[in-house]
Amino acid sequence: MRRISFLFSLFVLSLSCVCPFAMAEGLPNILVILSDDQSYPHVGCYGDPNAKTPNLDKFASEGMKFTRAYVTSPHCVPSRASIFTGRSPIRTNMTRFTMALPIDVITFPEYLRDEKGYYIGVTGRTHHMNGPGGPENDLAREIRAIHDKHKLINFDSRMDYARGTGGTRGNPFNNSCIRNFAEFLDRVPKGKPFYMQLCFTEPHRPFDGLDIPDPSDPAKLVLPSWMPDTPEVREDLAGYYDLISRLDHVFGRAMDELDKRSLKENTIVMFMGDNGAALLRGKGTLYELAINVPLIVRWPGKIAPGSQSDELISGEDIGPTSLAAAGIATPSDWTGKSFLPILLGEENPPVRQYIFAQRGAHGASLPGLSTSFDLSRAIVGKRHKLIFNATFSLPYKPIDILGLPAWKSTQEEARAGRVPPSLVPLYTDQPRQIIELYDLQEDPDELRNLAGRPQVADIERELRVAISEWMTFERDFLPLPVPQSRR
Repeated sequence: MRRISFLFSLFVLSLSCVCPFAMAEGLPNILVILSDDQSYPHVGCYGDPNAKTPNLDKFASEGMKFTRAYVTSPHCVPSRASIFTGRSPIRTNMTRFTMALPIDVITFPEYLRDEKGYYIGVTGRTHHMNGPGGPENDLAREIRAIHDKHKLINFDSRMDYARGTGGTRGNPFNNSCIRNFAEFLDRVPKGKPFYMQLCFTEPHRPFDGLDIPDPSDPAKLVLPSWMPDTPEVREDLAGYYDLISRLDHVFGRAMDELDKRSLKENTIVMFMGDNGAALLRGKGTLYELAINVPLIVRWPGKIAPGSQSDELISGEDIGPTSLAAAGIATPSDWTGKSFLPILLGEENPPVRQYIFAQRGAHGASLPGLSTSFDLSRAIVGKRHKLIFNATFSLPYKPIDILGLPAWKSTQEEARAGRVPPSLVPLYTDQPRQIIELYDLQEDPDELRNLAGRPQVADIERELRVAISEWMTFERDFLPLPVPQSRR
């Protein structure tokens, strides 16, 4: 018996030598991968006929995909702030694009490091937590000087490893993001678990493709029923799908890096979009194309392969779920909820009744158009969704598309009367409705605003009260969309 015990000990020791990441306490490694501007369901495994994503499809077959994952904001900075902090952008004062994360707001990777000894890092396209980036101009320089003066830039110092890159584009075999990921793994101290966030550039504009082997044919794309069918729109959409193909390739390289280091079995991998696509009715709005994103999670031996969940998930929930997987309780002031019970297939897991999203300033420009500034809130339930447009008088203008051929041709189609009447206000300079209410089951494209109709009065009232409660709790600065008295 002693000999058997001795040999078993040698066997365990040899495993730790072969795989230096083998964990005391059985703690899993955690890898969060964010795509940039990708809407649900623009992945092949979700049924999109245009998407060429063999690596993500294989990944989904090994884990669980979510059909109703939402981000808290339709643009990068506020959304990623929620992912990092388990709270809304409003509560963490991250509603403006050029804000740096306040030093007193602790991120969930820091909890992983401080309570369980994780080695933590972030790499890839800027993680958007360090204040203003973007073009080098007088305004950007002045804003950065303000941040430096008050010592507001702090995020990189929170991490054990932080390497920003210019993106993930270019030669796929000379990719700085993947090189940094490999360097990070080389630096993880022996015996420590790790947390890493990989921030990919794709499929953020510009839609330039860049050397993909099988580019999309614009003529063969299947367009949504509400999208104007013009050559310019098709060309634009083809570029979007080409970058999704690029994203899939880089994602596959990240998975290969785990495999060759024998890390797959003990690593939770979460793939998620940071917000929706910069397409018509997408990024910058609170429609489904802007806030409903792909979310796929793999944890070998824990999550049933090829499984699916239709429960509501928020970007706020990534942090609490990661903490729960490491045996750490969610901080009491967080509003994010752990969906670990759903991942593990537990019976009757706690589920969300609603998710909430907000829109604020995008970039540093003055509020002349909705592209740079808009104030709106949304509540999404099991079936219905309500949008509150506080700055309803600002005409809708799409982010990152103004001046491009796809937007110009869309406006021409609208003026010529060749788009459905319900879409004309979106594609021309008309004010929006203060309240929008949609039945996502009967009207998934959100083309029929039901607000004010007697047959849905009770539903509208319920959602207006619920979002008013959330805004009050979050200390929102907007007026509340409380319903009027029935009298």
